[in-house]
Amino acid sequence: MPKINVYLPDELAEAVKNADVPVSAICQRALEQAVRRVTAIRQTALGELSSDDLSDRLPSFTPRARTTIKLATDRASTGGRPNVGTADLLAGIVAEGGNLALHVLRAIDIDPARLQRDLERNTDAEPGGADDDSSMRFSVAAAGALELAVTEATALGHNYVGCEHLLLGLVAEPEGTAGRVLRSLGADPRLTRRAVTAALAGYVHLRAQTSAADPAQALAAAVQRQLQPLVARIERLEERFGTMSGQE
Repeated sequence: MPKINVYLPDELAEAVKNADVPVSAICQRALEQAVRRVTAIRQTALGELSSDDLSDRLPSFTPRARTTIKLATDRASTGGRPNVGTADLLAGIVAEGGNLALHVLRAIDIDPARLQRDLERNTDAEPGGADDDSSMRFSVAAAGALELAVTEATALGHNYVGCEHLLLGLVAEPEGTAGRVLRSLGADPRLTRRAVTAALAGYVHLRAQTSAADPAQALAAAVQRQLQPLVARIERLEERFGTMSGQE
């Protein structure tokens, strides 16, 4: 039987050893589930796209995420493009209006309205997708972003795919219009992933404290608190490199 190495942090490895956890069986089940989810999204992303059966074809996607994809499909169709691109998916996140990804964007100082304007200036169709004019499909980059979204959700230990995971997929996809626009506004993959993690933690905290006067503002504040150490580290590195450059 083939062998795959699994690397763990020291503390977790010690805890697993002490608890006598059946690592092989657990890893096999987790990997089987991950393979099924990735295979399913790959088949969906590469096939003909119909918004009528999104619930059946994307059962692990949240209602907001499915709405986002429907909005993206409508946007591409209205624009006369032969496929649904990453810009359409990102515009769908913005148009949906109430998802966690928007809170993440605001927390890292990206205004959704500014993002929408930038997307409207990038209307070129991405390569791949439909073979003819009779069917709507995802572009190659959009299909890749969807697959990355599922991978991100799996890596975070989530049994669903939400708009926040789709945002991570769009940021990480190297060729798509959405990724280029997001990265130009400062949303690099590591920062965005940390912001999503912080937002999810803040959301859980807010659900436990339903008396919050402004949940959106409180959630953004929670994300900002989680990001402060990273921002401070970046500032220290910039200051250090600036000093070194001045000495040359």
